[in-house]
Amino acid sequence: MPRDDPRDEAPQFVLPLVLRLERTAPPSRTDALETAARAVLTILSDERSLDGGEWAARMRDWQDARIRKVVRRARGAEWRRAAALPGITVTGTRAENPAEVRVHPPVPLDGWPKELARLQVSGTELPDAEPLAPLAPGVPVLWFNPDLEMSAGKACAQAGHGAQLAWWALSEAGRTAWHESGFALAARVASREKWRDLHASGLPLVEDAGFTEIAPGSATVIADHPALEAAAGAPRGR
Repeated sequence: MPRDDPRDEAPQFVLPLVLRLERTAPPSRTDALETAARAVLTILSDERSLDGGEWAARMRDWQDARIRKVVRRARGAEWRRAAALPGITVTGTRAENPAEVRVHPPVPLDGWPKELARLQVSGTELPDAEPLAPLAPGVPVLWFNPDLEMSAGKACAQAGHGAQLAWWALSEAGRTAWHESGFALAARVASREKWRDLHASGLPLVEDAGFTEIAPGSATVIADHPALEAAAGAPRGR
């Protein structure tokens, strides 16, 4: 992605997400990805983020620039300190060891609260210990590029990007229906054949800016929401 992107001229904000990662009961990778995506959708639709809300100005400034997201991990006292800051905790859907993600309103790129700045950002690796359930009909799917390897933290951020692009592309009726479903969604790695078809569909596509882990312009996630018509003008980027 070009480095002279006009979005870089605006003040830069970042959306902090904190993944709870206790030593004895880590979540599964896919549940963490799906929970991070739902956390992003939850804060986008929260009344505090809308016009007149206490987070509205920060949310607007963040979305006017690059929609940067950084996922950090916390356990024990670190998690409790993060949870005490303004934000929203979203819990995963697994019956055993569900993921927990705390999403906070955007902060300046160089102005993280100390409680979050001290948290680790790298090295988040999570397995999927069990086979994934078949996809339910009509559920939105965040499809990951099969040819890219990413840490769980990086992939959580990409899932959030994909969900946000889908949210932007939906009509008000589509947003309302998704909200009422509890932001039902799934995250899956596409087959190479499916990825080729999705890439040509015009559905919302995340192209990473390349600040961490992967090359600039890498296509990471495609958001396949049944309420979206495949169209060449679908949102792209981060």
